[in-house]
Amino acid sequence: MVRAERREARAGTLYIVATPIGNLEDITLRALRVLAEVDLIAAEDTRHTRKLLNHFEITTPCRSYYREREAQRSEELLARLTAGESVALVSDAGTPGIADPGAMLVSRAREAGFTVVPIPGPSALTTLLSVAGQTEPAHLFLGFLPAKAAERRRLLQDLRPEPRPLIFYESPRRLLSSLADCLAVLGRRRVLVGRELTKIHEEFRAGELEAILAEFKARPTLKGEFVVLLAGPDQSEPRPSAGPGEPGDNIEELAAWYRDQGGLSLKDAARRIALDLDRPRSEIYRLLLECW
Repeated sequence: MVRAERREARAGTLYIVATPIGNLEDITLRALRVLAEVDLIAAEDTRHTRKLLNHFEITTPCRSYYREREAQRSEELLARLTAGESVALVSDAGTPGIADPGAMLVSRAREAGFTVVPIPGPSALTTLLSVAGQTEPAHLFLGFLPAKAAERRRLLQDLRPEPRPLIFYESPRRLLSSLADCLAVLGRRRVLVGRELTKIHEEFRAGELEAILAEFKARPTLKGEFVVLLAGPDQSEPRPSAGPGEPGDNIEELAAWYRDQGGLSLKDAARRIALDLDRPRSEIYRLLLECW
């Protein structure tokens, strides 16, 4: 293992260390040094992390830190920091705290006055963005979509007016249902799907959402972890505006237009009209109660 001469790990410091999402060569020299120098490594799955450590001949002790016991483990790790030990937090892959456990420990460590140091590196989110060819820097990252269909559709319904591209992680077990819900709720969109990023079977599929969904449906099995980027809504689609045959800024006209276009609920119509007119949603909702 390549070692740098200077020592970085300091007593009473929490290090948030990014680890490879597939290819072990993606780990940074700084990450290797910190993992070798700290007193303890808090790992989402110690068995998984031990494979990484063994590959680089790192013998630092590990302690499990998984979501179901995050509160309890956070207290234990804070006690270790109080005792003057240095701790590194890692997830199974990528950067801790991004759709992985870690936020609770970081928050409590900061509140307690401990130094929290990020050791940046791999992330499935940034990996997909780097090859997406997005000309606009803004996007909305959703982590994992809700596992329950009703909650997932409700979230997507709330995101229908969102102009920015949407990015989310998905498991092979729920990929088809999530893409189908996206198509049903959000309509036609361009999509880029990344699978098994940085691994041997890395794959990218880009095209119209409906076509990509059909392609994945045709496969006998789906394996690996997925990252999905949905383009924003087609800005050429008609929206209420002051034009021939379209309603203007009249609340009654806008309410009728939205109701007739897609059978939206009063709540959803209020949300969209508030966006159209740049007015408080609560105010629009009260007005709609009178004319809906």
